[in-house]
Amino acid sequence: MIPALKFLMYPNAMTDKFYLEEAIEDLHTLLDMTRWATSRFNDAALYFGHGTDNAWDEATSLVMQALHLPHPILEQVGDSVMTSRLTKSEREKIAELVLKRVQTRMPLPYITNEAWFCGMPFYVDERVLIPRSPFAELIQKEFAPFVESTPNSILDMCTGGACIAIALAHAYPEAQVDAVDISTDALEVADINIQEHGLSHRVYPIQSDLFSSLEGQKYDLIVSNPPYVDAEDMADLPEEYHHEPELALAAGEDGLELVDIMLKEAPTYLNDGGWLFVEVGNSEVHMSERFPGLEVIWLEFDNGGSGIFAVRKDTLVQYFSSKD
Repeated sequence: MIPALKFLMYPNAMTDKFYLEEAIEDLHTLLDMTRWATSRFNDAALYFGHGTDNAWDEATSLVMQALHLPHPILEQVGDSVMTSRLTKSEREKIAELVLKRVQTRMPLPYITNEAWFCGMPFYVDERVLIPRSPFAELIQKEFAPFVESTPNSILDMCTGGACIAIALAHAYPEAQVDAVDISTDALEVADINIQEHGLSHRVYPIQSDLFSSLEGQKYDLIVSNPPYVDAEDMADLPEEYHHEPELALAAGEDGLELVDIMLKEAPTYLNDGGWLFVEVGNSEVHMSERFPGLEVIWLEFDNGGSGIFAVRKDTLVQYFSSKD
């Protein structure tokens, strides 16, 4: 029996309880539990998008994390590990997590407090967004072909749990990275990750409303994954996304309220020749209306994803000077 969850709080509690006890008693291998979890996820019509995009991969991730198995173990030892038999306590642990995922619709990384970005693990909880940005591919390619000189000073604006900032610090071992966010709750999570990755000497969490606390600072590279969900998309978000902080998602009617400020103020904080990279997701469709004539470069990704643009400091200076 699993005492940790209160079955009767949910309409399908008795059915869930039956499935749970049956799985613990009748299933035996890692593959058995993964298949069972997949079936439960499909039956519950869960939404995926916080590290996986289908029920099987979500189930595999849950099972591996429940058993404290290394993230790339299937690549290391092959599928033979899936035939491994599990102890009853291990089956109980997996079943508990599956039940929580189904009944609460909480994204899996919040349940396990672990998310992966740029091949590295990070602590996450409901104070920050779960990392899932195409920025990972840009960082791994060191922003080629745009950033030609190695940046010494980098700003990660709207850092959340500092996943992007930490990945940038790994990509550029000599650089200082300022990890900025308005949310003190988010910065507490950022500090956990900075300490865990041993980067407190190069990655600095800073509480600031965009650039307001950065007077006098200059950067070779600014990246930002800010709140960018427009009002229409906020109304249509799947239930899983409502576990994430709204402050990190919503950005007005067209999703570009913060981006507007960022584009206008970024030149003051960029060194000559510096680049600004911003993710706006689906709000890309509003960019030409909000900033008519602004020549930004929309990026394409080998691993999927869209909605990130690049723009040089001099382009922004020229554009906004023409508006005066």
